[in-house]
Amino acid sequence: MKDTICDEAAVDAKLCAQEDVGSFILTKNATDASQSPIISKAIHLDNPDAIKYPVKKTGFYCVSTYAYSGEDYNAVVTFRNSYGELPAAQIAKLPFYGALTIVYAVVGMFWAFLYVQNRHDILPVQNYITAILVFLIVEQLMTWGFYDYQNRHGLNTMAKALMIIVAILNAGRNAFSFFLLLIVCMGYGVVKPSLGRTMVYVRILAIAHFIFAMVYSIASLSITPEGAGPMVLLIVLPLAGTLTAFYVWTLNSLNATMKDLIDRKQKTKAMMYKKLWWCILGSIIVIFGFFFINSFAFAGRSEASFVPEHWKTRWFVLDGWLNLVYLFDIAFVAYLWRPTANNRRFAMSDELAQDDDGFEIRSFGSGLDEEDPLDAPPEYPGSSAAMGRRDLSPVPPKPVSASNRRASLDEETIFAVGEDGDKWSDADESPRNSSERQRLTQ
Repeated sequence: MKDTICDEAAVDAKLCAQEDVGSFILTKNATDASQSPIISKAIHLDNPDAIKYPVKKTGFYCVSTYAYSGEDYNAVVTFRNSYGELPAAQIAKLPFYGALTIVYAVVGMFWAFLYVQNRHDILPVQNYITAILVFLIVEQLMTWGFYDYQNRHGLNTMAKALMIIVAILNAGRNAFSFFLLLIVCMGYGVVKPSLGRTMVYVRILAIAHFIFAMVYSIASLSITPEGAGPMVLLIVLPLAGTLTAFYVWTLNSLNATMKDLIDRKQKTKAMMYKKLWWCILGSIIVIFGFFFINSFAFAGRSEASFVPEHWKTRWFVLDGWLNLVYLFDIAFVAYLWRPTANNRRFAMSDELAQDDDGFEIRSFGSGLDEEDPLDAPPEYPGSSAAMGRRDLSPVPPKPVSASNRRASLDEETIFAVGEDGDKWSDADESPRNSSERQRLTQ
């Protein structure tokens, strides 16, 4: 470092001029080759002057000092941004969290419309989804408000108080999200009307996770990395334990719910949980893939060039894209469990199991049977054939009109298997006059 400072030896070696003693030695074309102006000046401690450096272009600027006389000194470097007090590396968070607040508000309005429209048919799990959507709107609004306040007034006492509130809300969001995902994977509201005492254990785990996450957030704001010692494990390990419990319990519950629905041949409900399973798996793949790609991209760069080249996007790598993944997941869950007109009927009823194993088409219409001749005349009431196969019941069946039977189907059936358009027209081949049937009987 001594060789880069202009001193008497450097003057004798003609590396710098006498008036530059105490400043950094620069090459002759350093200012011309640099993208930004370079200021190198010696400061006398007896009468230090303030140095103003005009920042005319956005970039990464460094300030370097060296004690020429070997004495201790203190220096203050102040950056004044034209847009406010927020650091340049975090200014992108201001519009980002503002946009997230608007997106969550839009999702909340759509959910509120469906909720009010179907308010008499709401499931308990949908009340939890409503609560977390309201909580997310408030949490994102407070986060945006914190960065906006810091940008206007700097990191004063009020800004630090807002920062602690935002950290607590963030811990609450994580605990509430894990709680909601766990009860959804357990089938609450769709497969099971109640979880019994299991709900108590889930709530205890969520409260414990919230407490540990809140302690971790506050500690991370008050403890510097240099001052962190072995005692920090007392903060990290409990949070890691509750997080692991949520992961294991959620995945096991989702697999058990899907297996139960598949065994009972509840295909529609099983498809809902299959989509949720793909959503969770896709999120895990995206998270690990993003970290994997960034690790390789950053590993090939030197430590000195990392910050100057990535200071604009570092916030997105550490925080921004995780919020986008979370937004997609919560919106997807809200879409799958959105309020509809038949919520309770769908949740509390079972789909009729339709097993195709051993199924055989034997008769349509007036009884097409392999032992009946194809050209046999129709059986009229009173004929010997009809009398020979009359019902064993002495009471004739009560006639039911087709219109009433169809109306009941429209009002009571949840899972409709066929439609009116499936009937054969006169121009279509029916099973009686099909060419394949005629070839088999020849």
